Amino acid sequence: MNDLLVADSVSKNFGKFKALNQVSIAVPKGSIFGLLGPNGAGKTTLIRIINQITMPDDGAVMLDGQPLKPEHIRDIGYLPEERGLYKSMKVGEQALYLAQLKGMSKSEAKSRLKHWFEKLEIGDWWNKKIQELSKGQAQKIQFIVTVLHRPKLLIFDEPFSGFDPINANLIKDEILKLRDEGATVIFSTHRMESVEELCDHIALLHKSNKVLDGKLNDIKRQYKTNTFEVGLQSNNSDVVLAEIKDKFEVLPATFRNLNDDIKLNIKIEESISSNDLLSFLATKAEVHHFVEVIPTANDIFIQTVKNN
Repeated sequence: MNDLLVADSVSKNFGKFKALNQVSIAVPKGSIFGLLGPNGAGKTTLIRIINQITMPDDGAVMLDGQPLKPEHIRDIGYLPEERGLYKSMKVGEQALYLAQLKGMSKSEAKSRLKHWFEKLEIGDWWNKKIQELSKGQAQKIQFIVTVLHRPKLLIFDEPFSGFDPINANLIKDEILKLRDEGATVIFSTHRMESVEELCDHIALLHKSNKVLDGKLNDIKRQYKTNTFEVGLQSNNSDVVLAEIKDKFEVLPATFRNLNDDIKLNIKIEESISSNDLLSFLATKAEVHHFVEVIPTANDIFIQTVKNN
């Protein structure tokens, strides 16, 4: 069994509204799986089904080869987009309470909390109330109580919301460490740069349907268009540009370049290699910039949603 979580043809209706329509995903063990989609696509509904907050109308969910059961909740850590800490409770008291709900003993919870509080440099927060903390500080506590019981499956819904760049990077590094230590992660976000940095696999939901899924690198290969960003320097720019346009399809270029040179995107046919293009350009001008245009997760997200 290489998949930790499998959702098979899951559907969910709320009255006449279909929130999920026969959605299937498979989350490989030890992966970071990006669950993406516009607002209202069905992501939160699927996450709530996995957490058994609500139940599917049709389909099934398997966790580590077994049908999802109430006791599996201890195998899952869930950081919701809408945070759920009690504002008037003290940080340490609340963290201990939530850890015990996940089946940890008080002594074990205290030991692990001490480790995490030291790791994230928040040891002096133990007796503070949540309402005394900033949004980003409260987010650190929420993260700790999500991962504390070392679940098999971690679900992060917009985990970087409220963080400054330094703390967002800190939490990103901790997520990668947890993955390396054996955790499997479902990661839901609208921040496509985080998807690029973290995710091995993605699934894209749109209007309650799954419209795309697979390994991120494989999807990028499917969407690439054999286009190259090219920056050239020549004393005969007009002549060089005319020769390039006569041989290749030239597209507008928007990339940044430090030199004041010819800047363009060139699209080549499948029969032409990147080496062929580079060799041709080198005979015409000095090549300062030559990079294949690889579609970003953001490009793929926008194109797929528009097409569907």
